[in-house]
Amino acid sequence: MYIAYDVKNGVEYAKLFTSKRDGHSTFKDYCNLGRVLDKDRGIYQNRERSVFAYDLESNTYKGAPAEVKPFERGKRKAPLILDFGDAFFLDAFIRKNGLFAAMDAIGHSNPDTLKAMVFFYVLCPLSNRHAHDWWEGSYAKILYPNASLSSQRVSDFLAAAGDEYSQREFFREYFNLLEKSGSRTGNILIDSTGLPNSIHFPLTAISNHNGEVSSEVRLIYVVQQNTGLPIYFRYCPGNAVDATTLVRCLAELKEQGVNTKFAILDAGHYMEENINEFYASKVSFITRLKENLKLYKELVAEHLGALESRENLVEYNGRHVYLKRVACQLGGNSAYAYVGLDIDRKSSEARKTFQRAKGSKLTNSEVFDAIQKQGLFILVSSRRIALEKVLPLYYTRQQIEQVFDIGKNCADMLPLRVHTEETFRGHLLVTFIATVILKKLQDTLKNTPITPMSLFLNLRNQKCKVYQDKVITQEAFKKANDCYKLLGVKCPVSIPYKQVCG
Repeated sequence: MYIAYDVKNGVEYAKLFTSKRDGHSTFKDYCNLGRVLDKDRGIYQNRERSVFAYDLESNTYKGAPAEVKPFERGKRKAPLILDFGDAFFLDAFIRKNGLFAAMDAIGHSNPDTLKAMVFFYVLCPLSNRHAHDWWEGSYAKILYPNASLSSQRVSDFLAAAGDEYSQREFFREYFNLLEKSGSRTGNILIDSTGLPNSIHFPLTAISNHNGEVSSEVRLIYVVQQNTGLPIYFRYCPGNAVDATTLVRCLAELKEQGVNTKFAILDAGHYMEENINEFYASKVSFITRLKENLKLYKELVAEHLGALESRENLVEYNGRHVYLKRVACQLGGNSAYAYVGLDIDRKSSEARKTFQRAKGSKLTNSEVFDAIQKQGLFILVSSRRIALEKVLPLYYTRQQIEQVFDIGKNCADMLPLRVHTEETFRGHLLVTFIATVILKKLQDTLKNTPITPMSLFLNLRNQKCKVYQDKVITQEAFKKANDCYKLLGVKCPVSIPYKQVCG
């Protein structure tokens, strides 16, 4: 533990550094002591403690001697013109969808900080150290005047939001909200994604996922099938195998009161333990078999020859596929396999094989053997499903990829800029909330040429002027007006302070 000093603009400041151990590695954490008033006597001044004395040897804080007067800072002029439209619209959209109730359930001691940080994750792509600067120039400052967004306070907020009790309370209220809106059903999609991370804490591990090696944390999302909304998340070390995470996911959902009826799974989650758990829990499922599995090879050997027949031809999304349903056994349980042949994919892969054959000098026999199993796929399900419904059902799992794209590209999920598991948990919760908001907004804009990012960019161009007791909005450009009209939001001419702060 030691104190480091730095001079900025002719003023000396102090930071208290502490070495902390995380497993086999150490890192330095620090807190700002603030402006140095008397270096010899260890007297400092900051916003949190005002004027105080700190003793490094005993690591104690105490009041400063009466003769030490605080430095009187000249009052900083507050911005009189703020970015208005984006924050105003976002506030109206969240209220319309009832999400503030779930956010309030987190129970953070400063609700303004929580809401301002959610706004920051949605509206600004910069790192959290820029949160206060963004807030200073945004209408969010009027909406949430008590927000504390300095770097240290943001870290404290994330650690508090990462508390397990807070997160359970959030999900309890969020599930209630889904129930009230009529969108909560038992059909879910489950998948995971890697969050590349070079920060040393226990969750970081070397992962080899689908042949890609990286240092990461594994994030698991549960998405509602009929709406595509994320409804839950878990995380685990980056080296955890997908197949081992599914049983725990179902167990946590059950304890949270989510009645899962049907699950659509990625192929990586297929293993006997998971399948048996689904049967024991009476949860129906559908998933894809990997080509290296014994069951896959047996089904291909038995049914490939008779697959291309008139009764097996089905149409999906403008393409035609041969699909045959056969009974099978999964871990001793009755199930159904759907042996399929994608005609377009077979044709594409065959062309590549023909081109490769020229350079590799493959024989006709080798080429024939290579193209026999191209375009093949096998889905297995505990439920008997009409052939024309199998592919539309299974490929709804693409929705979870869209959710991950929103989180990573628009909701500040990456890159990770946290140093402890507590702040990491809080970060994931805020990105989850931001992803829910953006997914709802994306669905609202689905049949329009507008995206959430372009909407906020256009709305940000509308400014407001701040007066002593009210905010006067400036004229909105045509694109901003189109955004307001599209979602039925009315922009007022003026807003009294007591209305937005109360």
